[in-house]
Amino acid sequence: MEQIQALFQKYAGDGIDQLMAWLLSPQAWIQFGLVVAAYFLARLVAAMVSPILNKALTFGPNKHTALQSTGAFLLMFIPLITPLLAYGLTAAAEVIGSSLLGASGVIALGKRLFVFLAIRVFVLHILNVPILRALGRVFLIPAGLLYVVGMLQPVLDFLAGTVVPLGNLSFDLLWLLKLVAFGGIIFWLGGWSNSRSSDYINQQDEMEPATRQLAAKTSEIAIYGIAFLVLMNVMDISLSALTVLGGAIGVGLGFGLQKIASNFISGVILLLEGQATVGDYVELDGGEQGKIVKMLSRAIILETFDGKWIVVPNEDFIITRVINYSDSGSANRYEAPFSVSYDTDINLVPGIVEAAVATHPKVLDLPYPPDCELRAFGDSGIEFAVEIWVNGLDDGPNKFTSDVLFLIWNALKENNITIPYPQRVVELKGEVKTIKG
Repeated sequence: MEQIQALFQKYAGDGIDQLMAWLLSPQAWIQFGLVVAAYFLARLVAAMVSPILNKALTFGPNKHTALQSTGAFLLMFIPLITPLLAYGLTAAAEVIGSSLLGASGVIALGKRLFVFLAIRVFVLHILNVPILRALGRVFLIPAGLLYVVGMLQPVLDFLAGTVVPLGNLSFDLLWLLKLVAFGGIIFWLGGWSNSRSSDYINQQDEMEPATRQLAAKTSEIAIYGIAFLVLMNVMDISLSALTVLGGAIGVGLGFGLQKIASNFISGVILLLEGQATVGDYVELDGGEQGKIVKMLSRAIILETFDGKWIVVPNEDFIITRVINYSDSGSANRYEAPFSVSYDTDINLVPGIVEAAVATHPKVLDLPYPPDCELRAFGDSGIEFAVEIWVNGLDDGPNKFTSDVLFLIWNALKENNITIPYPQRVVELKGEVKTIKG
């Protein structure tokens, strides 16, 4: 800590002496004017170029979604035009100042200042991931300030010389900061690439849903695998050094993470077999039921008709019985029960009911037309049921059974057939006594 304090005091004293010298130097004021002119010229050019780039990178709704996303991503970097252009103009002014004035210290300071402004814009206005923005505020912006005042390299040397022992391993603080910075940037780019590739794959309507899900998951694994290898290469880490860590992870998978591994492998099997895919309506042995809206690496998300989301581990789809209603246009059979009174000619009921139910626009003739069956002689009436085949589920937006019961009610009323209600005969035995009040 004392070393850092002495370093700051030294650079602060040198900085004050240099500032006083610049204030008394006409050449320094000329350089300052060149830096200011470069900044305002950069702002003017940016104001002219930005609308053109906005128009060129903003794609209409008829364009491909991946193209729209790429354009929106590039538009995020427009605020960087001003500081980067000012840096370029100042670099050109530095050459002129060195040749004509014999000095360019103020211009060099202006260059570093524009680099800091670019870093600040990038962290505060472009990074939209909260964790990366926090890392940028903690590391990048302070590093930019140190670069402006010329203290970045001494601080980096100090961090590189501070070694942290960790058992048989050791690393310096500078290496740790690089790991955090490069890891955040590389995996942020990997996440953006994965999002774009998933959007593109999911728009391929000619592919089966299960194939799209499998391709998206394969792409995700490949992208993050490449990101990991790039990070290892950037940090100059040999993969052989991860042998011990890999062994520890293997032991962890064998004991504590076996459920996660099981669910991941089950998800891959489900995608390969295609027995359940996005859009199917399923019911599990545990009673969970709903439409599959997402298939993740660890679990499948079901959405019920009342808007609730149920997270079901992938393993449950492998080791338990799953009823797949396949809510994607396949035919399903339902039945609507009803009863008639005992004074009805029951031979007429099937024809009347089948003809009435067949008028429903969603009731199918194939694989079977409506079929009215006699089920039982009940206590209060004769019980029937009509079987129908329809596309989709009898829930949510569809009310097939309700519509069919309305048709049955109206048809029976038109033919003077009575639908009974429960009746009981009570027989009183013995003398009934009355109490006089």
